[in-house]
Parts: sequence; C-alpha cells; structure tokens
Amino acid sequence: MTRTDQQPLGSPFSAASTAEDVMAGLDLSGTSAVVTGGYSGLGLETTRALSAAGARVIVPARRPEIARAALAEVAGCEVISMDLTDLDSVRAAAARISDSLARLDLFMAVAGVMATPERRVGPGWESQFTANHFGHFTLVCELYPLLAAAGGARVVVNSSAGHALTDIRWHDPHLRTGYDKWLAYGQAKTANALFAVRLDTLGRNDGVRALALHPGKIVTGLQREMTLREQIDRGWVDEHGNVIGADFKTPSQGAATGLWAATSPLLDDRGGLYLEDCDVAGVSAPDAPMDDGGVRAYAIDPDAAARLWDLSITATGATPITR
Repeated sequence: MTRTDQQPLGSPFSAASTAEDVMAGLDLSGTSAVVTGGYSGLGLETTRALSAAGARVIVPARRPEIARAALAEVAGCEVISMDLTDLDSVRAAAARISDSLARLDLFMAVAGVMATPERRVGPGWESQFTANHFGHFTLVCELYPLLAAAGGARVVVNSSAGHALTDIRWHDPHLRTGYDKWLAYGQAKTANALFAVRLDTLGRNDGVRALALHPGKIVTGLQREMTLREQIDRGWVDEHGNVIGADFKTPSQGAATGLWAATSPLLDDRGGLYLEDCDVAGVSAPDAPMDDGGVRAYAIDPDAAARLWDLSITATGATPITR
C-alpha cells in the first residue's frame, strides 16, 4: 500500500447505500465468516446480510445468550462465547472456531467500545485499546491458518473517524499518566487502521488482504457508556434520545461499507486501505476537521504499522505471522 493507492476508486455505492444495496445479487454459499459484535447494531446488520447471501457466520459474543436471542431468526449462524478483553477467552474461541472450520473466507471485526470510563484489564492494560485492538489482533493471529487456507480471504476492521483524535501514544499507550476516554478511543481506532495495514503486508502472499474503515456516524449501542446529556451536547440526539442531524446513517447504511469491503470485486488484489462511504477514502490534512472524512497519514503509515504489530505481539504473545 502506498499513499497514491489511498484515493477513491469510483464505487457505484455511496454514503446512502444500505447493506441490502451492497449485497444485492451476491451468492456467498459455501463461504464462512466470523463477525465480532455480530448480534447488535452494525454487527447484527452485517450478520444478517452475510447469512442472507448464504454464508455460514460464526459470532463470538461476550453475552452469548443475548446474542442467540438476537440471532434466533438468522439462518446459518452460530454463537460462541468470547470476551475480547480476556485473551484466554479469545484463544479458547479461536480454538473452537478452528475445530469447526477448514477455512475462513471473511473476518469482520465489528465489535468495539467507545469513550468508556477508565478500566484496567489483564496486566493493567487500558480497556479500550485491549477490546478494540489487542483482542481482535490476537483472534486474527490465532485464526490466520484458516484465513490462509481460504486462498483469498479478507479481513475487514472497523476503525472510525475518531482515529483523527490521536496517533498511537507510543510513550504511554495505556494512558497510565492520565486517562482521557476520547484519547483512549482515538488511539484504539488508529490501532485498528494500522493493524489492517500491517496484516495486509504480511498476508498478501497467502491471499489474505486486510482493510479498515469508518462506517459513518450511527447511533447504536456503541454510545452506551455516554450519558444522554453528553450525546445532546454533541448534537447527536434530542432531549428524548432521538437521533438528529442529516449526516447520521441508519445501522444498515453503517454496515454497508464493511460489507462492500468484504465483497467488492473493485477491491480484488487491494489491501491495507482505509475506506469510508463504500469507497476508498482520501488522505486528510493534519488539521482537517474530523467529520470532514478521510484518513490521517499516521493511521496508514507502514512503519508505524510494523511498530504497532511488534508491540502487540510482545504484549499479547499471539502467534506471529511471517511473510
């Protein structure tokens, strides 16, 4: 991936496109997918769309009984227990998936947390960085043999425009010197984008391509840790919690870019890219407003991606992927 690759391709879809638009006419029979967070919000829309197209979908879930209830009407879907902040749980889930699949065609990292109060997990890690990055990183590394066996797998990682809040805080990635919930979120979303860059570099010889994306502004359960007043003050909802503002997407529209990333032939032999509104995003200026779109250069920098990968391998003990 180079900076010149990070520009729109002229997709037939747009910010207004829905999951149904992107998936119309596609047949995914015989393929398998893992969708984290696949039982609520964007993840639920993603699972429904993939299942409707014929894919077998496995949904790792921290609350498996709630997930099974949410997915009761979705055919071809299996729920397994997993907590992204508990790497033993992640490895156990990976082992179970590996026992049930011979290959994995799609990995969709949709689960995430945002702007949470300070929490420490594992050996004192910051919880947003752990849930959004370390958990997915470990799961993908452990499932990598299945992805390589597919001979053309795609890994799709939900980042966010929130990555514009900060680069990786290399001097203090776990915010031990002072916690700020938005910096923690922004760093985790930058990590998601850099993860896709490095995974694509390591995996392309095995046919494994990786992409990151901003799904758009959508009010879902992701905001559950924020008070109503915080959401009102940001102009997201009214006093009754109803979504306001023309720039918000529905959950189906929010799922569209991830599904496009997973299935579009325009992305054959492409990877390490950051997407938005069902197309490749342009590179944004360092001082551009976050809501203007695009990706910051630091979030697609291959050297930073390699550095984060090494940091993550050391921290998690995940199985290394070598070229």
